[in-house]
Amino acid sequence: MLRFESDYMEGCHPAILRRLQEINLDKNVGYGLDPYCESARSKICQACGTPDAQVHFLVGGTQTNMLVIDAMLRYNDGIIALETGHINVHESGAVEACGHKVMPVKGRDGKYDIDALEQWLKAFYEETTAVGIEHYVMPRALYLSHPTELGTLYTRRELMRLRELCDQYGLYLYLDGARLGYGLMAQGGDLTLPDIARYCDVFYIGGTKVGALMGEAVVVTNPNIELTRGLIKHRGAMLAKGWLLGVQFDTLFTGGLYLKISRNAVDQAMRLRRGMELKGYKAYIDSPTNQQFFVMSNNKMEELAQKAAFDYITPAGDGHSVVRFATSWATTSEQVDALLSLL
Repeated sequence: MLRFESDYMEGCHPAILRRLQEINLDKNVGYGLDPYCESARSKICQACGTPDAQVHFLVGGTQTNMLVIDAMLRYNDGIIALETGHINVHESGAVEACGHKVMPVKGRDGKYDIDALEQWLKAFYEETTAVGIEHYVMPRALYLSHPTELGTLYTRRELMRLRELCDQYGLYLYLDGARLGYGLMAQGGDLTLPDIARYCDVFYIGGTKVGALMGEAVVVTNPNIELTRGLIKHRGAMLAKGWLLGVQFDTLFTGGLYLKISRNAVDQAMRLRRGMELKGYKAYIDSPTNQQFFVMSNNKMEELAQKAAFDYITPAGDGHSVVRFATSWATTSEQVDALLSLL
């Protein structure tokens, strides 16, 4: 069975396994205070151009989103997200379980329509001012993903405009980087890690989907966000063997490994896209990243599912559906060729 339904199906990059084996019998201080975590923090800060940023290592994306949002928001605050945003549709109410409302808005191609968002904010504040803000959940932060859930990218100009809008309305800007490496290495993208660190108050660098066994690195650039070790412990997110996360990110940020392996996923996705288009399949959306969406007949989809795994997304009408194929840092040319041969 060929598997293209997700980008976190493999274990981890061999370099990480080697380092874990090398230090397996070493005794390390716990709770993220070990030399490997310190080294990884230093390398991440250097890559981001933010020597004074806080860096925390957490286990998974949902845990990370819940903790970061809880640290940003007060008791009656909410966070704005797209209707397609991960925290709105795929996290089982984790944010709401902390007492914070996700406030969904419509977008376009998985991204904010910034003009429409500006109008939404203007109308919201006019209404709440007229009625009384004490009756409302008030937005305190704006959530976005890069790449988006549909594999699309924000430009530097768009992120700058979102920053300006957040400043105008007193919002924190939070970027979910579960697939960040794939966005940074996508052809035509102009956002860099230093850009993201400059315009966002907090973001995270995904490891689970980009070469690590597990783990996400949270980078807090705004000192007003109190993502403290106490809060991390309180929410059950402080790993006793924190060095397991530190050594993985230390490896990924040595010699540019994180970006190199991200490039492989993008290159293989582009090979898959070209091959499918040559076979007459129509792209559902123009994604330059590791997620590729195509319109496929339901009959072909059922036939392909006997030999390949992929994601069903939504009906497309007239006996067709939208499906997603995801490549990863470990996808090989042979795997892509094998999939194309079935189409």
